[in-house]
Amino acid sequence: MPELPEVESARAAIERAALRRRVVEVDDADTYVCRPHSPGEIRDALVGRALTGAHRRGKTLWCTTSDSGPLLGLHLGMAGRILVTGPDGEVVEGGDPARRHRHGLKPEWDRFTLVLEDGSSLRLFDTRRLGRVRLDPDLDALGPDAGEVGVAAFRERVGRGTAPVKARLLDQSVIAGVGNLLADETLWQARIDPRRRVSELDHDDLTGLHRALRTATRAAIRHGGVHTGEVIGHRRAGGLCPRCGAPMCRGTVGGRTTWWCSAEQG
Repeated sequence: MPELPEVESARAAIERAALRRRVVEVDDADTYVCRPHSPGEIRDALVGRALTGAHRRGKTLWCTTSDSGPLLGLHLGMAGRILVTGPDGEVVEGGDPARRHRHGLKPEWDRFTLVLEDGSSLRLFDTRRLGRVRLDPDLDALGPDAGEVGVAAFRERVGRGTAPVKARLLDQSVIAGVGNLLADETLWQARIDPRRRVSELDHDDLTGLHRALRTATRAAIRHGGVHTGEVIGHRRAGGLCPRCGAPMCRGTVGGRTTWWCSAEQG
């Protein structure tokens, strides 16, 4: 699913192209994507208001609205993208670039749409219908953003307990935004075995892991997504570590398929 870097690109698309214009129409008819809201409920809450800001914590994206209106939560699901089409037809988009336009842009895959007063539109485009739109999403269960958390807070939160370190990184209540690929890239950069218990990591291990997470996250945002990570293309049968050439290992950690270098992370 889209991870922090992909969701950041969706947030940036909204910020660039969809703010500070009044909403004149809303298509919220998809009762699965817009659950638990009934058709028309989101429309009634947003028509006449403007989106005033686009925000993100981890993989969670939301917009503030004018006149003390509700928050508009937008979850990309497994394959969702945000597309903002201007009055001139120019499209600004964000989400998972690995899936961009793979199946074309069929109108039936527009799961939620805002129409703005200048003729622009903001759409949640989702081929798999696993995205989610809701008013006033709950943000309290999320940990601090993985790209922003400071090193001291990271050490305290990630180093607590006995879980495997990869499972700890994937826990959104600990830090928000790390998915399967970003976790593997981060642990590979830090040369840490994903199966290792966090209780076994010392101060320097956790400091290095924080540094690797910041580096991997920023590189993925800069280059267009987590699929651009250095080790990601080598996560396959017969794959070799791009740093030392040793075979890549495959296993399951925290319920997720995991790859690591047999020499440097074993």
